[in-house]
Amino acid sequence: MSYTMNTTVSRPYAETVEAVRAALADQGFGVLTEIDLKAALKAKLDVDVAPQVILGACRPQLAYQAIQLDPSIAAVLPCNVVVRSLDEHTTIVEAFDPDAMMGLAGDAFDEVAADARHRLGAALSALTAGPVEA
Repeated sequence: MSYTMNTTVSRPYAETVEAVRAALADQGFGVLTEIDLKAALKAKLDVDVAPQVILGACRPQLAYQAIQLDPSIAAVLPCNVVVRSLDEHTTIVEAFDPDAMMGLAGDAFDEVAADARHRLGAALSALTAGPVEA
């Protein structure tokens, strides 16, 4: 089983980052955190990697439902969405698949995970006419 859902977008990296933010917002997610991996790895290790960012996306209603079921689930929140440049005109967008966490969390989270997966999938689908791979 894959642990991410992803789609490849035929547009430049910076434009894709903004499109991802908008697509997440359309699904009710806010971006709580943003980590520029390229800058962080350059600063800490002096290595060069492709431009990429981790967006910590949260839909408050889903987060609340999840922590009501088990407060420890907060350790895997928010939903991480990675936007990574493949080349000048192509970008991949990957989101952690909530179904991958179900082995850890148990059946009580089925409804919350299904809703999160549906909304993340819809956000990824909105970026391109291409399929979202899981």
